[in-house]
Amino acid sequence: MTHSDQALATRFLDVIEHDIVPLTRAGVKRGDKVFGGAILRKSDLSLVIAATNRETENPLFHGEISTLNTFFALPGQARPAPEECLFLSTHEPCSLCLSAITWAGFDNFHYLFGYVDTRDAFNIPHDLRILSEVFRIENGDYARANAFWRSRSVEDLIGSEQGLQQRIRGLHALYDELSSVYQASKGDSDIPLS
Repeated sequence: MTHSDQALATRFLDVIEHDIVPLTRAGVKRGDKVFGGAILRKSDLSLVIAATNRETENPLFHGEISTLNTFFALPGQARPAPEECLFLSTHEPCSLCLSAITWAGFDNFHYLFGYVDTRDAFNIPHDLRILSEVFRIENGDYARANAFWRSRSVEDLIGSEQGLQQRIRGLHALYDELSSVYQASKGDSDIPLS
């Protein structure tokens, strides 16, 4: 079944607000970053799983990695094939997570906050720095449509629809609060790139 861009955006915002944010709020209290993700079925947009960053356990457990770990921990008969799913990330995936999504077999991912938001609004510049320093990709300009997957921002799905734009502004405010909690405690963390 094909869903309209606005239907996808509405469902993604619902999942972020009601499924990912509660997990992220608890994670930020533990000292984890504000990143999270979810996997939904393409057919009916039902939630398969949601997860959040768990870097205080392991610096590789980014939001997307935790999402993939949770997904692949499901029993085989309860786990849809990756190509039957939509991958949702709260923030544009870093190079580690771009690779993990690819290796896991997903043909898509969507994200709410782009790299510039992550750097400027959340004071976490590592994604753009790593892409630039390691891969010589400037300004996060990786191939958003390629042989493996297609990525799209939720804002691109929304276009000019005012009600959904207002919801995004509300999520920005909510994530600003979560980021403040994280930023206040990150000095106590032993996460290598906090």
